[in-house]
Amino acid sequence: MKEPLPAIRNGWIRILLFILAYVICFTVIGTVLGMMMVTRQIQVSPETMSSITMKILVLNALVSLLLVSLFRILLDKKSVPSLGLIPITKDALLGLMLAIAIMGIGTLILFASGNLLWTDWAFDAGNFFLLFGFMLLVAFGEEMVYRGYILNNLLTVTNQWAALAISALLFAVMHASNAGINVIAIFNLFIAGVLLGLNYIYTKNLWFSIAFHFGWNFIQGPVLGYEVSGLDINNVLQPELHGNPLLTGGSFGFEGSILFTVLSLVSIMILYLAFEKRKAADNT
Repeated sequence: MKEPLPAIRNGWIRILLFILAYVICFTVIGTVLGMMMVTRQIQVSPETMSSITMKILVLNALVSLLLVSLFRILLDKKSVPSLGLIPITKDALLGLMLAIAIMGIGTLILFASGNLLWTDWAFDAGNFFLLFGFMLLVAFGEEMVYRGYILNNLLTVTNQWAALAISALLFAVMHASNAGINVIAIFNLFIAGVLLGLNYIYTKNLWFSIAFHFGWNFIQGPVLGYEVSGLDINNVLQPELHGNPLLTGGSFGFEGSILFTVLSLVSIMILYLAFEKRKAADNT
């Protein structure tokens, strides 16, 4: 049985319509919540701002999943699982372990050089597992958008490297309004987009990027205590950063560090060589 043709055959138009709908949805969410804060005269403190931002991110993730599903079914005329939600493979474990490795190596370097100290710790089981679910939902929603829908459709209209670069650039641009953002952080977000999408262009499997994205955010924030892309959340370890923000990441989190730049570029090269070797073996 032949697959039905997309409702809009031009892939570029589908992508542009999706991005437009995506931006409109989140502009509306931000505007409505902002108006509610004004009408209810909510006093904005660092604590309330973090709480509000987390609520916005949860809404964004839920709307993202709905939007991706609607576009995939109604415009692409394909199933949602066909985006890459195939049975979980060892690639998911690889993504999680890679996130832990990059975060762990970078943190050890900062600790050994005296740029990072932990002054206290506190474990709240309820909050810890709430953040676990929050980070998983956000990672799932963003990966469905950037790798699942956008990168998937880009691969139908251009070559894999151009598709990867465009999706990574969109990923960086969409995070450019985060608190504490700077040039290094934006560049690192682009690199992160490449790292997250590299597995997908070879396997069409979303679980690597979902696991990496979740593991990265969860280990970075709730466990080690860094800010996550400028978001300050409750965490187990209470860190104290010293030295140049270019090295530590400053108020943006480890994603703003040149250590992230170096470790991610090395990871991209290793993954690329591994996938090319796997592809060559499959073709023999």
